[in-house]
Amino acid sequence: MSQLFSPLALGPLSLPNRIVIAPMCQYSADAGRASDWHAQHLGSLAQSGAGLLILEATAVEVRGRITWADLGLYDDATETALKHVVTSLRRWSDMPLGIQLAHAGRKASTHKPWEHGGAAIAADAEHGWQTVSSTARPFNASDPAPQALDQAGIDAVIDAFVDSARRAHRLGFELIELHGAHGYLLHQFLSPLSNDRSDPYGGSLENRLRFPLQVFDAVRAAVPGSMAVGMRISASDWVEGGWDVAQSTALAQALEAHGCSYLHVSSGGLDPRQKIVLEDGYQVPFASDIKAQLKTMPVIAVGLITDPRHAERIVADGKADAIALARGILYDPRWPWHAAAALGASVHASPQYLRCQPRSAKGLFG
Repeated sequence: MSQLFSPLALGPLSLPNRIVIAPMCQYSADAGRASDWHAQHLGSLAQSGAGLLILEATAVEVRGRITWADLGLYDDATETALKHVVTSLRRWSDMPLGIQLAHAGRKASTHKPWEHGGAAIAADAEHGWQTVSSTARPFNASDPAPQALDQAGIDAVIDAFVDSARRAHRLGFELIELHGAHGYLLHQFLSPLSNDRSDPYGGSLENRLRFPLQVFDAVRAAVPGSMAVGMRISASDWVEGGWDVAQSTALAQALEAHGCSYLHVSSGGLDPRQKIVLEDGYQVPFASDIKAQLKTMPVIAVGLITDPRHAERIVADGKADAIALARGILYDPRWPWHAAAALGASVHASPQYLRCQPRSAKGLFG
């Protein structure tokens, strides 16, 4: 029996299999509001047979967007727009839905990645605004400097996460993922490369964990226990002296003690000096090392996991409890169907698609 296609519980949320669609920014929103692009993009992924679909990084406040075209969930207009998309998804798919709540911090106020290389935009330029971070140090030396958040600013960001979490619950999402990875605001507080504060939020590891844990605790308390709340982290900055697996393990253990539903393990994104060695499953060892130091909190592995048999081995060998797909499922939106066929498993498909079952994969659509 395939372990990849066995059920999994992420806290209170039960998944039919262990394939997760990771958050992928689309840069296609209108003033933070979801658009027709989101309806068709997510509608396709919701027919993939995966166990969970997590929406892209969704900003908790206007200045927390990566680009001016990012998705947001910070006011009634953005909530209403996203409601139309979620309603459409629910009409045609019963796939569990999650949303990644995020704040870009110093990596905000940029062009779309395919325009001007995603370069930073000055606060006084079109589509630009003043960014914030743990300190006034920019991501690139040539970028506009962010403002270091004071205590009032930190409290306001926590309140913004709480407000967005409550909106996500109203919309019917079953899971919230807090974005603590890829060099965005929570990660900026975690890493010693971006956080040299001298107050209770900087210096020691305990202090650098404080803000992300406060965000988690506030969001966890703001939504019902029936809603899963997890976090995505970068396990390594890939820069000497930066955030690493040992510190990630300490964060993971703290999150588990605070009632976190799962941990989604990625890497990188904080420092332009990073040197990442890419190979199939290159981030899986991070997930495996962290998982070995936890009690029961599930761990999701992600990163160049493209072959179904490789995914099966990751789960079967206990290196992670689930695997996540991003670019791979954009390239092949029916990856879970093909994986089930390769592994002799079955997957859910809407009745409109049942006639396409290959004769060579009898029982595929169970």
